[in-house]
Amino acid sequence: MIFGNINHEKTYSNLEKDLNTCFEYIKDNDLSNYSSGRYEIDDDNIFVNIVEYNTKNEEDGFWEAHKKYIDIHFMIKGREIINLNFIENLSDKGYKEAEDFLQLDGEKSGYVTLSENNFLICFEEDAHMTGIKLNESESIKKAIFKVKIK
Repeated sequence: MIFGNINHEKTYSNLEKDLNTCFEYIKDNDLSNYSSGRYEIDDDNIFVNIVEYNTKNEEDGFWEAHKKYIDIHFMIKGREIINLNFIENLSDKGYKEAEDFLQLDGEKSGYVTLSENNFLICFEEDAHMTGIKLNESESIKKAIFKVKIK
């Protein structure tokens, strides 16, 4: 996993080309004006889901990971905690291939606070629990880029 801020994009210029395509898309598009939904960038290879929701208590969260896509969580508006661990440290509760959703159970080993212009890249070994409130629940808007693993 990689935690960063879009304003430091030169630091990440050596990352894989498809990941940099997502950063360029962020810089070239005003994502705050996008409605919730899926937007294709490169067919099924790269796309972005714009989501809006209210953050919640940790006990209402769930663990997930993905086998087909890398996630880039980019915060457009608001703040959330994302709990983190590696999949080998958690219990496998089943994989839904059609949704590329690996359900897991267990405890966090760390977390990041995602605020505006921050991003978190989650690779296939990175389990994450999103949408956790800081102090009080708040409304957030986030872009989740999906980059097909080659």
